[in-house]
Amino acid sequence: MTVLLNQAMLSERETHLQAKPYERSEARQGYSNGFKAKTLNTRYGELKVRVPQTREIDFYPGCLEKGLRSERALYATLASMYIEGVSTRKLTKVLETMCGLSVSSTQVSRCTAKLDEHLTAWRNRPLGSFRYIIADARYETVRYGGHAKDLAIIWAIGVTQEGQKEVLGMTVSLSEAEVHWRDFFIILCKRGLTGVNYIVSDDHQGLRKALKSVFPGTSWQRCQFHLAQNAQAYISKKHRRPEIAQDIRDISQSPDLHSAHAQLNRFIQKWEKSEPKLVSWAEQNIPQGFAVFSLPKSLHKKFRTSNLIERFNQELKRRSKLIRIFPNEESCLRLLSAVALEFHEDWLSKRRFFSTDDLID
Repeated sequence: MTVLLNQAMLSERETHLQAKPYERSEARQGYSNGFKAKTLNTRYGELKVRVPQTREIDFYPGCLEKGLRSERALYATLASMYIEGVSTRKLTKVLETMCGLSVSSTQVSRCTAKLDEHLTAWRNRPLGSFRYIIADARYETVRYGGHAKDLAIIWAIGVTQEGQKEVLGMTVSLSEAEVHWRDFFIILCKRGLTGVNYIVSDDHQGLRKALKSVFPGTSWQRCQFHLAQNAQAYISKKHRRPEIAQDIRDISQSPDLHSAHAQLNRFIQKWEKSEPKLVSWAEQNIPQGFAVFSLPKSLHKKFRTSNLIERFNQELKRRSKLIRIFPNEESCLRLLSAVALEFHEDWLSKRRFFSTDDLID
């Protein structure tokens, strides 16, 4: 195969130059300029060929050009399979079976790096007006400064006044400290984010402080689902948990703010003697989930929790657990951004989160 390819490329160069080596001809279009070594991965194994070069005229053998197109397609496929959550071990097995080739984790990373330009452009795209924001963070293990370290992946989802959902942005930070949330929100604002007056999240202290400096006056809604989960840590008797959980759900599902406060007062009176630590916690924390009552009733269920991002979060976890430890911040951001982009495009192609008719009580 090596001999055949080398000879085919020589013949092609002669045709391209319209002259054989050392031949004097008025039809000659250029001159030979030696050879360049190249290794091809094929189903027959590695072929070490000599690619003919020319002077004064561009030339590249057509038989290799076809291989280059196939290689580009293979790289694109490898990148897609990696983003979809196929492990390098499985990739290698498939390639060895179909093509007689093997692929290393370094080669997969090189292929996926080709996505960076597209993903960076998407993360930096101009934004517009988004009335509602749901923000969250998760941790991934990344090699940082020569050590494996848990870094915070911060992201936000926006919903317009008309009910259109979009992934606004994503970044990798050292932690969820105020400075990192603040920098994240400032970047969103520089990209054109406006109109924010309602944000839902879990109890991220850094996020709440950042909101006061970047979005002063914005309503903050603590996720009621996580509030109910947090309450479990303050219950002294295990058998009381189902009843207390139902009481907290009754508060969350109140039709308006007045009813919610009345339900909370009944909760306090009911449990203040038997569960004093729970009541002390509830008085301070449960009202943080009452901002939702400022919205139309039809939107209460949609914006009283951060459950909108749970499916999103689960998919991030599913894709990243195959990696276990990311080699660097760039590879972590690349994979999770690609997952986020899939959700973003899917949301844009489907019906909206709510319609303007839902805003009428």
